[in-house]
Amino acid sequence: MERLRKQIPLSILAATAAGLCWSATLALLLFGGLHAGEPPFSLQRLVYYILVLAAALLTFAPIEFSLNLPGLTVDGTVGTALLLYSLAFVPPPTDWLLAPPDMPVYALMIGALFLCGAAGSRPFVYAIGQRVFKERVLALDLRRVRRQSYEIGLLLAALATLAGLRLLTWVSVLLLALALIIAELLFLARFRAKTNV
Repeated sequence: MERLRKQIPLSILAATAAGLCWSATLALLLFGGLHAGEPPFSLQRLVYYILVLAAALLTFAPIEFSLNLPGLTVDGTVGTALLLYSLAFVPPPTDWLLAPPDMPVYALMIGALFLCGAAGSRPFVYAIGQRVFKERVLALDLRRVRRQSYEIGLLLAALATLAGLRLLTWVSVLLLALALIIAELLFLARFRAKTNV
């Protein structure tokens, strides 16, 4: 009971600090006049870097430790840093994905979306798995949780790739989602076959 009383204020304090960091980060991004022409280590940029890292760490680290999801903090922090850096300092693409000058911009955004999607969905995948799967082995399988979260990140990255190629339609979205669902069902069937042997 004493331990629980100590943990509650710490979690509230971490959540409050994370909220303040996110608010300051978004305010600086929207109204701070950040642009690519600034020196890489100007004061405004350094403050932005620190706020981004603090917001990501204060968001993902407590979730990783409370739910025992290894790798969540690294994926979430790297993905958030890449995404917010590219939004602030990388000029938006003007051509399609295969145009040589815009290829690195698309690659940066697609990688950031993959990591952000995987990290952001992992706690939800874990919580849903606890309720959906009746077999305890499957419900607590952290490899399944990581794989499914990476599949969600892959879906976001693939949608961004299709958008960059100017091929994003409802049909392509449905086909891509269907392919990932079938792949996951095959993974689950294989896992069940192994555990039943």
